[in-house]
Amino acid sequence: MSGDPYAVLGVARDATDAEIKRTYRRLARQHHPDRNPDDAAAEERFKSIQSAYDNIGSPEARHRYDEAQRMEDFFKNGRKQKNTGFQGFEMPDIISQMFNASRPASETPQNRSGRSVERGSDIRSGIDMPYSDAEAGCAIEFDHQRLKTCPKCEGSTFGTTRTCGGCDGKGVRSRRSTITVKIPPNSKHGQKIRMKGLGHDHPRGNSGDLILTIRIDAEEGRKWEGGRLIQTVKIPYSTLILGGKCDIRTPIGRSIRIEVMPGTQIGDRRRIPGMSFNGADLDIEFSLEDRINLTESQKEILERLRNEGL
Repeated sequence: MSGDPYAVLGVARDATDAEIKRTYRRLARQHHPDRNPDDAAAEERFKSIQSAYDNIGSPEARHRYDEAQRMEDFFKNGRKQKNTGFQGFEMPDIISQMFNASRPASETPQNRSGRSVERGSDIRSGIDMPYSDAEAGCAIEFDHQRLKTCPKCEGSTFGTTRTCGGCDGKGVRSRRSTITVKIPPNSKHGQKIRMKGLGHDHPRGNSGDLILTIRIDAEEGRKWEGGRLIQTVKIPYSTLILGGKCDIRTPIGRSIRIEVMPGTQIGDRRRIPGMSFNGADLDIEFSLEDRINLTESQKEILERLRNEGL
Protein backbone atom coordinates (compact mmCIF):
# COMPACT_ATOMS: atom_id res chain seq x y z
CA MET A 1 0.00 0.00 0.00
CA SER A 2 1.23 3.49 -0.83
CA GLY A 3 2.96 5.43 1.92
CA ASP A 4 1.43 8.66 0.64
CA PRO A 5 -1.24 9.61 3.22
CA TYR A 6 -3.32 11.40 0.59
CA ALA A 7 -3.41 8.22 -1.50
CA VAL A 8 -4.16 6.02 1.52
CA LEU A 9 -7.17 8.16 2.45
CA GLY A 10 -8.16 8.64 -1.18
CA VAL A 11 -8.26 12.45 -1.02
CA ALA A 12 -6.77 15.02 -3.37
CA ARG A 13 -3.85 17.16 -2.26
CA ASP A 14 -6.06 20.24 -2.53
CA ALA A 15 -8.72 18.73 -0.25
CA THR A 16 -9.78 20.82 2.72
CA ASP A 17 -8.92 19.74 6.25
CA ALA A 18 -12.63 19.10 6.85
CA GLU A 19 -12.80 16.79 3.83
CA ILE A 20 -9.79 14.84 5.10
CA LYS A 21 -11.40 14.45 8.52
CA ARG A 22 -14.73 13.26 7.07
CA THR A 23 -12.98 10.72 4.85
CA TYR A 24 -10.87 9.44 7.73
CA ARG A 25 -13.90 8.92 9.96
CA ARG A 26 -15.76 7.02 7.24
CA LEU A 27 -12.80 4.76 6.45
CA ALA A 28 -11.97 4.20 10.11
CA ARG A 29 -15.53 3.04 10.81
CA GLN A 30 -15.49 0.78 7.78
CA HIS A 31 -12.20 -0.95 8.59
CA HIS A 32 -12.22 -0.85 12.40
CA PRO A 33 -11.14 -4.21 13.92
CA ASP A 34 -14.30 -4.35 16.05
CA ARG A 35 -16.34 -4.31 12.87
CA ASN A 36 -14.07 -6.82 11.11
CA PRO A 37 -13.11 -9.46 13.70
CA ASP A 38 -10.42 -11.96 12.67
CA ASP A 39 -9.77 -10.03 9.45
CA ALA A 40 -6.03 -9.35 9.28
CA ALA A 41 -6.31 -7.39 6.03
CA ALA A 42 -8.88 -5.01 7.52
CA GLU A 43 -6.69 -4.52 10.59
CA GLU A 44 -3.69 -3.60 8.44
CA ARG A 45 -5.85 -1.27 6.40
CA PHE A 46 -7.09 0.39 9.60
CA LYS A 47 -3.49 0.90 10.79
CA SER A 48 -2.57 2.49 7.45
CA ILE A 49 -5.59 4.79 7.63
CA GLN A 50 -4.69 5.85 11.17
CA SER A 51 -1.06 6.46 10.23
CA ALA A 52 -2.10 8.53 7.22
CA TYR A 53 -4.41 10.65 9.36
CA ASP A 54 -1.63 11.20 11.90
CA ASN A 55 0.43 12.70 9.07
CA ILE A 56 -2.14 15.08 7.56
CA GLY A 57 -5.11 15.07 9.97
CA SER A 58 -4.35 18.46 11.52
CA PRO A 59 -3.27 21.70 9.81
CA GLU A 60 0.07 21.64 11.65
CA ALA A 61 0.84 18.00 10.85
CA ARG A 62 -0.23 18.48 7.25
CA HIS A 63 2.01 21.50 6.79
CA ARG A 64 5.00 19.56 8.24
CA TYR A 65 4.32 16.62 5.93
CA ASP A 66 3.92 18.79 2.83
CA GLU A 67 7.13 20.68 3.60
CA ALA A 68 9.06 17.44 4.14
CA GLN A 69 7.66 16.08 0.88
CA ARG A 70 8.83 19.16 -0.99
CA MET A 71 12.31 18.64 0.44
CA GLU A 72 12.31 14.99 -0.63
CA ASP A 73 11.30 15.97 -4.15
CA PHE A 74 14.01 18.64 -4.12
CA PHE A 75 16.78 16.14 -3.43
CA LYS A 76 15.34 13.60 -5.90
CA ASN A 77 15.76 16.24 -8.59
CA GLY A 78 19.51 16.19 -8.00
CA ARG A 79 19.96 19.46 -6.11
CA LYS A 80 22.56 19.23 -3.35
CA GLN A 81 22.31 20.47 0.20
CA LYS A 82 24.22 23.60 1.08
CA ASN A 83 26.21 23.91 4.28
CA THR A 84 23.98 26.07 6.43
CA GLY A 85 25.30 25.71 9.93
CA PHE A 86 21.67 25.34 11.04
CA GLN A 87 21.96 22.20 13.14
CA GLY A 88 18.80 21.70 15.19
CA PHE A 89 16.30 22.85 12.59
CA GLU A 90 14.23 20.40 10.56
CA MET A 91 15.25 20.00 6.92
CA PRO A 92 12.39 22.08 5.52
CA ASP A 93 13.39 24.93 7.84
CA ILE A 94 17.02 24.75 6.79
CA ILE A 95 16.99 24.24 3.05
CA SER A 96 13.58 24.85 1.53
CA GLN A 97 12.77 27.78 3.77
CA MET A 98 16.14 29.51 3.97
CA PHE A 99 17.83 28.74 0.67
CA ASN A 100 15.01 28.72 -1.87
CA ALA A 101 15.24 24.99 -2.51
CA SER A 102 12.07 25.11 -4.57
CA ARG A 103 12.81 28.42 -6.28
CA PRO A 104 14.24 28.18 -9.85
CA ALA A 105 17.47 30.07 -10.42
CA SER A 106 15.76 32.04 -13.20
CA GLU A 107 13.41 33.51 -10.57
CA THR A 108 16.15 34.51 -8.12
CA PRO A 109 16.27 38.33 -7.87
CA GLN A 110 19.49 40.13 -8.73
CA ASN A 111 20.96 43.46 -7.66
CA ARG A 112 22.23 46.18 -10.01
CA SER A 113 25.60 44.48 -10.39
CA GLY A 114 23.89 41.34 -11.65
CA ARG A 115 24.73 39.28 -8.58
CA SER A 116 22.01 37.11 -7.06
CA VAL A 117 20.35 38.49 -3.95
CA GLU A 118 19.87 35.90 -1.24
CA ARG A 119 16.25 35.51 -0.27
CA GLY A 120 14.34 33.61 2.35
CA SER A 121 12.08 30.92 0.98
CA ASP A 122 8.40 31.34 0.31
CA ILE A 123 6.00 29.62 2.71
CA ARG A 124 3.18 27.69 1.07
CA SER A 125 0.05 26.71 2.93
CA GLY A 126 -3.69 26.33 2.47
CA ILE A 127 -6.56 28.31 3.90
CA ASP A 128 -9.99 26.66 4.19
CA MET A 129 -13.41 28.27 3.93
CA PRO A 130 -17.01 27.53 2.93
CA TYR A 131 -18.15 28.54 -0.54
CA SER A 132 -20.30 31.35 0.86
CA ASP A 133 -17.19 33.10 2.23
CA ALA A 134 -15.26 32.59 -1.00
CA GLU A 135 -18.16 33.97 -3.03
CA ALA A 136 -18.82 37.03 -0.86
CA GLY A 137 -15.23 37.73 0.18
CA CYS A 138 -14.14 37.81 3.79
CA ALA A 139 -11.28 38.27 6.24
CA ILE A 140 -9.80 35.15 7.87
CA GLU A 141 -7.32 34.91 10.71
CA PHE A 142 -4.35 32.70 9.85
CA ASP A 143 -1.97 31.14 12.39
CA HIS A 144 1.40 32.00 10.85
CA GLN A 145 4.80 30.62 11.79
CA ARG A 146 8.03 31.62 10.09
CA LEU A 147 11.75 32.14 10.64
CA LYS A 148 12.62 35.70 11.60
CA THR A 149 16.07 37.26 11.82
CA CYS A 150 17.29 37.07 15.40
CA PRO A 151 16.85 40.50 17.03
CA LYS A 152 19.77 39.89 19.40
CA CYS A 153 22.54 39.22 16.87
CA GLU A 154 20.63 40.65 13.89
CA GLY A 155 21.50 37.53 11.95
CA SER A 156 25.26 38.12 12.13
CA THR A 157 25.95 34.61 13.47
CA PHE A 158 24.38 32.95 10.44
CA GLY A 159 26.85 30.57 8.77
CA THR A 160 29.55 31.24 11.37
CA THR A 161 30.88 29.44 14.43
CA ARG A 162 29.87 32.26 16.74
CA THR A 163 27.09 31.67 19.25
CA CYS A 164 24.13 33.79 20.24
CA GLY A 165 21.90 33.38 23.26
CA GLY A 166 18.88 34.41 21.22
CA CYS A 167 19.19 31.96 18.32
CA ASP A 168 21.97 29.53 19.30
CA GLY A 169 24.10 30.92 16.50
CA LYS A 170 21.66 30.18 13.70
CA GLY A 171 20.85 33.80 12.87
CA VAL A 172 17.10 33.20 12.86
CA ARG A 173 14.40 32.29 15.33
CA SER A 174 10.99 30.71 14.82
CA ARG A 175 8.16 33.15 15.46
CA ARG A 176 4.41 32.54 15.53
CA SER A 177 1.77 35.21 14.95
CA THR A 178 -1.82 35.62 13.82
CA ILE A 179 -2.36 37.55 10.62
CA THR A 180 -5.53 38.63 8.84
CA VAL A 181 -5.93 37.43 5.27
CA LYS A 182 -8.38 39.27 3.01
CA ILE A 183 -10.21 36.93 0.64
CA PRO A 184 -11.48 38.75 -2.47
CA PRO A 185 -15.06 38.15 -3.66
CA ASN A 186 -15.71 35.33 -6.15
CA SER A 187 -12.55 33.47 -5.15
CA LYS A 188 -12.13 29.99 -6.61
CA HIS A 189 -10.88 26.71 -5.22
CA GLY A 190 -7.15 26.50 -5.88
CA GLN A 191 -6.73 30.27 -6.26
CA LYS A 192 -3.50 31.58 -4.72
CA ILE A 193 -2.96 34.67 -2.60
CA ARG A 194 0.62 35.98 -2.37
CA MET A 195 1.52 38.10 0.67
CA LYS A 196 4.81 39.85 0.02
CA GLY A 197 7.54 39.66 2.64
CA LEU A 198 5.71 37.27 4.94
CA GLY A 199 7.81 34.23 4.06
CA HIS A 200 10.99 33.27 5.90
CA ASP A 201 13.66 35.88 6.58
CA HIS A 202 17.17 35.43 5.24
CA PRO A 203 19.80 36.91 7.58
CA ARG A 204 21.77 38.20 4.57
CA GLY A 205 19.00 39.06 2.17
CA ASN A 206 15.32 39.64 1.59
CA SER A 207 12.30 37.91 3.05
CA GLY A 208 10.32 35.41 1.04
CA ASP A 209 6.55 35.54 0.49
CA LEU A 210 3.62 33.73 2.03
CA ILE A 211 1.60 31.94 -0.65
CA LEU A 212 -1.82 30.72 0.45
CA THR A 213 -3.99 28.41 -1.63
CA ILE A 214 -7.75 28.83 -1.19
CA ARG A 215 -9.47 25.54 -0.41
CA ILE A 216 -13.27 25.57 -0.54
CA ASP A 217 -14.97 22.94 1.60
CA ALA A 218 -16.62 20.41 -0.73
CA GLU A 219 -19.03 19.40 2.08
CA GLU A 220 -20.42 15.95 2.83
CA GLY A 221 -20.80 13.63 -0.16
CA ARG A 222 -18.44 15.61 -2.38
CA LYS A 223 -14.71 15.77 -3.02
CA TRP A 224 -12.17 17.72 -5.04
CA GLU A 225 -10.24 15.91 -7.74
CA GLY A 226 -7.77 17.81 -9.85
CA GLY A 227 -9.61 21.06 -9.19
CA ARG A 228 -12.95 19.55 -10.27
CA LEU A 229 -15.79 18.93 -7.83
CA ILE A 230 -17.13 15.36 -7.71
CA GLN A 231 -20.50 14.63 -6.07
CA THR A 232 -21.44 11.09 -5.08
CA VAL A 233 -25.02 10.08 -5.88
CA LYS A 234 -26.30 6.91 -4.24
CA ILE A 235 -29.02 5.03 -6.12
CA PRO A 236 -30.71 1.63 -5.64
CA TYR A 237 -29.34 -1.43 -7.42
CA SER A 238 -32.55 -1.78 -9.40
CA THR A 239 -32.11 1.71 -10.84
CA LEU A 240 -28.52 0.95 -11.79
CA ILE A 241 -29.64 -2.11 -13.72
CA LEU A 242 -32.96 -0.95 -15.16
CA GLY A 243 -32.39 2.79 -15.36
CA GLY A 244 -34.64 5.51 -13.98
CA LYS A 245 -34.46 8.96 -12.47
CA CYS A 246 -33.02 10.36 -9.26
CA ASP A 247 -33.13 13.75 -7.55
CA ILE A 248 -29.98 15.48 -6.34
CA ARG A 249 -29.14 18.76 -4.67
CA THR A 250 -26.23 20.58 -6.27
CA PRO A 251 -23.45 22.47 -4.42
CA ILE A 252 -25.10 25.77 -5.38
CA GLY A 253 -28.37 24.74 -3.72
CA ARG A 254 -30.42 23.74 -6.75
CA SER A 255 -32.53 20.58 -6.79
CA ILE A 256 -32.43 18.80 -10.14
CA ARG A 257 -33.58 15.47 -11.53
CA ILE A 258 -31.21 13.43 -13.65
CA GLU A 259 -31.77 10.31 -15.71
CA VAL A 260 -29.86 7.12 -14.93
CA MET A 261 -29.23 5.02 -18.00
CA PRO A 262 -29.88 1.24 -17.85
CA GLY A 263 -26.75 -0.75 -17.04
CA THR A 264 -25.05 2.08 -15.16
CA GLN A 265 -22.00 0.82 -13.25
CA ILE A 266 -20.86 1.86 -9.79
CA GLY A 267 -18.24 4.56 -10.34
CA ASP A 268 -19.65 5.78 -13.66
CA ARG A 269 -19.68 9.56 -13.98
CA ARG A 270 -21.72 12.19 -15.72
CA ARG A 271 -20.89 15.86 -16.19
CA ILE A 272 -23.62 18.45 -15.53
CA PRO A 273 -22.81 21.90 -16.96
CA GLY A 274 -22.89 24.95 -14.70
CA MET A 275 -24.00 23.21 -11.49
CA SER A 276 -20.82 23.59 -9.42
CA PHE A 277 -19.27 26.58 -7.67
CA ASN A 278 -18.69 29.72 -9.74
CA GLY A 279 -20.74 28.28 -12.61
CA ALA A 280 -18.29 25.43 -13.22
CA ASP A 281 -19.40 21.97 -14.34
CA LEU A 282 -20.29 19.35 -11.74
CA ASP A 283 -19.24 15.71 -12.05
CA ILE A 284 -21.73 13.15 -10.72
CA GLU A 285 -20.35 9.77 -9.61
CA PHE A 286 -22.86 6.96 -9.15
CA SER A 287 -22.68 4.77 -6.07
CA LEU A 288 -24.80 1.98 -4.65
CA GLU A 289 -27.37 3.06 -2.08
CA ASP A 290 -26.85 1.58 1.38
CA ARG A 291 -29.75 -0.64 2.32
CA ILE A 292 -29.45 -2.41 5.67
CA ASN A 293 -33.01 -2.66 7.00
CA LEU A 294 -35.00 -4.52 4.35
CA THR A 295 -38.68 -5.45 4.60
CA GLU A 296 -39.70 -9.10 4.43
CA SER A 297 -41.13 -8.64 0.94
CA GLN A 298 -37.86 -7.07 -0.26
CA LYS A 299 -35.90 -9.98 1.18
CA GLU A 300 -38.20 -12.44 -0.60
CA ILE A 301 -37.72 -10.63 -3.91
CA LEU A 302 -33.95 -10.64 -3.49
CA GLU A 303 -34.03 -14.33 -2.62
CA ARG A 304 -35.92 -15.07 -5.81
CA LEU A 305 -33.47 -13.01 -7.82
CA ARG A 306 -30.58 -14.91 -6.29
CA ASN A 307 -32.24 -18.17 -7.19
CA GLU A 308 -32.51 -16.85 -10.75
CA GLY A 309 -28.77 -16.16 -10.80
CA LEU A 310 -28.92 -12.38 -10.33
